Amino acid sequence: MASSGNADSRDLVITRSLRAPRQALWRAWSEPDLLKQWWCPRPWTTEVRAFDLRPGGAFHTFMQGPDGGTSDNPGSFLEVVPQSRLAFTSMLTAGWRPHKPWMGFTAIITMEDEGNGSRYTAHVMHPDAETSKEHEKLGFFDGWGTVITQLDELAATLR
Repeated sequence: MASSGNADSRDLVITRSLRAPRQALWRAWSEPDLLKQWWCPRPWTTEVRAFDLRPGGAFHTFMQGPDGGTSDNPGSFLEVVPQSRLAFTSMLTAGWRPHKPWMGFTAIITMEDEGNGSRYTAHVMHPDAETSKEHEKLGFFDGWGTVITQLDELAATLR
């Protein structure tokens, strides 16, 4: 899946320099038992219901908050380039089955070497500007920023 790299009004992008090397970031991303430890802002918890790390494979997380709130997120992986790039979407489920999610997006995660750590980018594309604005209003930058910090903290402990 190619990307021009140019964000538009439908995109939300976070780029951060992280302490952890990309091999450790990849491990935290690619092992469901590790993913559930950082995937949503604490004190929320994550259940990994499906994780088939290949294009067209199921990627389904279920998050639950301490107040009983939940977020059910079925989707699928689109592209998997180990230790480098991962694309997933909420708009398709396993086997490329079309799906109408509560929040439609496709995310491209890239990891690059940078010094002793890595450069991590989350590029989240939405079908229209309204959906992007809604995602931002729901706390995209705070929420995704928090989980990137949690990812870095966990990955920094992995060897």
